[in-house]
Amino acid sequence: MNNVSLLGRPTTDIEIRTTTSGKSVASFTLAVKRQYSKDETDWIPVVAWEKTAEFLGKYVRKGQMIAIAGSIQTRKYTDKNGNNRQAVEVVATNAYFAGDKVDNAAAGDSYAPSMDIGG
Repeated sequence: MNNVSLLGRPTTDIEIRTTTSGKSVASFTLAVKRQYSKDETDWIPVVAWEKTAEFLGKYVRKGQMIAIAGSIQTRKYTDKNGNNRQAVEVVATNAYFAGDKVDNAAAGDSYAPSMDIGG
């Protein structure tokens, strides 16, 4: 079973792009502290699609504590120099606010819903 849950902070404000087929997508990096180490952080690439992407782009800001649920995905591609590469990323299917109300207010919204679209 391929399930992943992460608790961390986006390293940038999340921007929404639209594919040529009209789908919303957001790509960002989530800074996640290691469980037993205060000094170590992992930088996890995350991709969200459609409603999850739109939710993240609208309500989540850089540095705000969020929880992401999804799966790990690998994909192969060819870089601009013709080299074959492989990317590993988390595809987020659900997103939740995980900080206190002060964190959510910092995002500029007094209403801070969670995004749970099921899966």
